[in-house]
Amino acid sequence: MFFDQAKIHVQAGAGGNGIVAFRREKFVPRGGPAGGNGGPGGNVYIVADQSMNTLHAFRRNVHFRAERGSHGGGTRKAGATGEDLLIQVPVGTIARIAESDTVVADLVRDGQQALVARGGRGGRGNAAFRSGRNQAPRLAEKGEVGEEHWLDLELKIVADAGLVGVPNAGKSTLLSVISEATPRIADYPFTTVVPNLGVAEVSHVQIVFADIPGLLEGAHDGVGLGLEFLRHVERSRVLVHLLDGASPDPAGDYEVINQEMRLFNPALAKRPQLIVLNKIDLPQAREIWPRLQKALADTGNPFFAISAVTGENVQQLLYEVKSQLDRLPASVEMEEVEELPTLSPEEDERSFQVTRLEDDLWLVEGVAIERVAQMTNWDYYEAGLRFQRILSAMGISEALRKQGVQDGDTVQIGEVELVWGFENALGE
Repeated sequence: MFFDQAKIHVQAGAGGNGIVAFRREKFVPRGGPAGGNGGPGGNVYIVADQSMNTLHAFRRNVHFRAERGSHGGGTRKAGATGEDLLIQVPVGTIARIAESDTVVADLVRDGQQALVARGGRGGRGNAAFRSGRNQAPRLAEKGEVGEEHWLDLELKIVADAGLVGVPNAGKSTLLSVISEATPRIADYPFTTVVPNLGVAEVSHVQIVFADIPGLLEGAHDGVGLGLEFLRHVERSRVLVHLLDGASPDPAGDYEVINQEMRLFNPALAKRPQLIVLNKIDLPQAREIWPRLQKALADTGNPFFAISAVTGENVQQLLYEVKSQLDRLPASVEMEEVEELPTLSPEEDERSFQVTRLEDDLWLVEGVAIERVAQMTNWDYYEAGLRFQRILSAMGISEALRKQGVQDGDTVQIGEVELVWGFENALGE
């Protein structure tokens, strides 16, 4: 079975914790703070691998986690960086964040990689908090958690030439003749239900062909799994439009398939295309060939009449495909922009929002304050005092008081819940 869609969960490594330590050495009185910082967590990357051609590897294996950073050590030793995780995917894979449908990667070249989850930064040790007012700080930070989210993976086959046409036009037969591919072949429509790839060698140059399953009228609306098949046409640099010589109306078939491709993606109308009448070995096909040439003369596309079974004119077709490719850029994505990016102002990390959830329950949301709350090591008294100063400096304490927070109310910041009161870390 051909898997061209998958959903995976990626989690970058958390940063290592900073530690509280002091220099203990003979003849060095009051050695001072010496707690090292934790190492940053490992990132998660997806990497295009041309040896893969489906997303089958993610059918059962869906959870991926990078290594966390090591904790800091004494004598200001920094923790080691967590090892990055590289996830191999086929060339032509698009990755989107499932929650927002934001495209984070579009890999079209072998070896190309994209960052999909960033590792958390390491927590600072007490040596980093030494100041003129506090020569012996007894606090350290926890490591920041790494990014995590679900990714939707979609594979769009990247090929030099795409074989398109109605069902039973002979696309799979042609692919088996020009390459070592062994697609399923039979004398009935929809024999091919998944895309197949084959490599043909023409004048010592390798050309990748993609056999796209047959399309029907209404394919752009999903008829006959049309949407599943049409997306694989988008990455083909040249289209070889195969017409069935046994069809009662090959010209009509040509118009229908082209209309479906235009409706699916208008850019496909500008893609170089070769019109190829297959099954020319049949008397019916030889009879309609002259009329077909006249009917489609206005298209301006090259014409060929071949027989995939006997091999007639197949080599000449391959030479023309190579000639078309030689005149084109190396990749389709450089010619066009499929989707315009959505521009939005950068989020101010120091901004926050205070919401009253219940009479005695408050929620404080904000990127910076949630990060500070998560990285604060509440085991140390000085860490609580520092968090209090941050709340005051950011204006959060004042905002809570203005909205009517009372002693004993619960204030939730990220995953941390604290009790408001003038005798604890949230008071003054």
